[in-house]
Amino acid sequence: MTFIGPNPIGSTPASAGTASETEIPALVAQVYEAAPAEERCHLVETLLRPLGVLSLVAIAHGVFAKIRFRSAGHELKVRVDDLRNVSAADMMALVHHAQQVSIETVDSLVQQLSSSGSMTSSAAAIVLVGLLVQRARRTTPMQARDASLDP
Repeated sequence: MTFIGPNPIGSTPASAGTASETEIPALVAQVYEAAPAEERCHLVETLLRPLGVLSLVAIAHGVFAKIRFRSAGHELKVRVDDLRNVSAADMMALVHHAQQVSIETVDSLVQQLSSSGSMTSSAAAIVLVGLLVQRARRTTPMQARDASLDP
């Protein structure tokens, strides 16, 4: 991928204050492609943690389910050779699904990207962190109000 920015498919620009469902997955895919092998493993591990095997079978032709099955019964540890067949499109599908299951998991990438020296120099990573921080700021006040309504 050569695109660097938040508007890959003619969606709403980031300056409008909203990240569409395709912007964040596209940016994560760009970050994944530019990342060193070990960082790729950490990205995939983070995104796989909250997802069940059955749901993983349905995305990216089951490539992530195979990784999860290999770790069955053990702590999830993605190896570099596990990612040989993982494409940018597969990562987009994984992120899209992870956002539906646990938006907090995708938002947690901010800390991971910010703490990685090799990732902080990526333009896509910088834009991604900005979008994730914006989204977290927008959703946190609403979640706090919703929680205050509970008896």
